[in-house]
Amino acid sequence: MLGWSINLFRIRGIRISLHFSFLLMLAYVCEEGWQEAGMTGLWWSAATFLAFFTCVVLHELGHSLTAMRFGVHVRRILLMPIGGMAEFDRIPRLPSQEFLITIAGPAVNFAIAALLWCVIDLPGRGNTDAASGSILDLGTTLLVWNIWMGIFNLLPAFPMDGGRILRSILAMRLPYLRATYWAVTVAKVIMVPAIIWELYRGRYLVVAIFIFIYLAGEAEYRAVLRRELEEAHWREALLQHLATPPAEEPPVING
Repeated sequence: MLGWSINLFRIRGIRISLHFSFLLMLAYVCEEGWQEAGMTGLWWSAATFLAFFTCVVLHELGHSLTAMRFGVHVRRILLMPIGGMAEFDRIPRLPSQEFLITIAGPAVNFAIAALLWCVIDLPGRGNTDAASGSILDLGTTLLVWNIWMGIFNLLPAFPMDGGRILRSILAMRLPYLRATYWAVTVAKVIMVPAIIWELYRGRYLVVAIFIFIYLAGEAEYRAVLRRELEEAHWREALLQHLATPPAEEPPVING
């Protein structure tokens, strides 16, 4: 499913790709804008949608460029309707490195919001509907969205940024696998009630996002567990090999 994507361009060697479902979401947003305000609404909705996902790309670049400083190879950034995903070849085991890589994403969102706060005249700006078509209204919308994006990503729901930050802090005192287990457990405690609540409210897209987060966290924990078991197996095999004395060669008899 993740292979159904379109490659766009590269930034610092990182490929930026669109999942096919992103285009479906863009079409849906444009249709909503058309129904609301005709051609003006269509262009306004498209511009707002693409501007928002530009911020998502910058968020993922925050993670990716920081990771590259620690020698991590970043294969691509994949954009999907639910957000972006940077594909690393590995996650650093050093808690300090994982912490810095993770915090860089939300930090970019807060930096964007701070920049917009400085250049936008906020008092009296409350109209952000499609018909306004104002660049300042778009900036105000992006300011609010970036604040919420940064806060939402800091929720301690692994594998979201907040969950990874929690894991990195726990890993300073606990084994890596145990830290991952507790980070995933905290995520379940948060996600299960949230899923039930959003189902009750009928917000099924939010429910789908929360279920995706829940399943992704569980899948990553199992991957870490599998890797730990494999490493333990090979360590045990190596120790047994080193502990086994070499077989004695039979004496050579010269006739």
